Amino acid sequence: MPSDLTEKEFSKHVNTKFCAKLDGGVQAELELDEVKGYPGHPGDQQAMERFSIYFKGPATPHLPQKLYTLQHDQMGEFEIFLVPLSRNDQGVRYEAVFNYFK
Repeated sequence: MPSDLTEKEFSKHVNTKFCAKLDGGVQAELELDEVKGYPGHPGDQQAMERFSIYFKGPATPHLPQKLYTLQHDQMGEFEIFLVPLSRNDQGVRYEAVFNYFK
């Protein structure tokens, strides 16, 4: 059973490894690099959870924007939509955005 996918839960696991399952049984290791919360604004709907999580991944394989199954030793297995943001000599940075009612 996966953990709740909340800002608080992800924040506990910064700098830990997640395994992304790719097509053909291939896997890619991603490191949770940052969790960034977004404060509400006047006029926003109440009781919303809004945050982004950022992963560092290897240069290859490059993960295109799509839904992936991730596995983490403590959080379990869950699906998440990842978007590649930038690439450098060390690898690729990915973002997942969360916006839902608590």
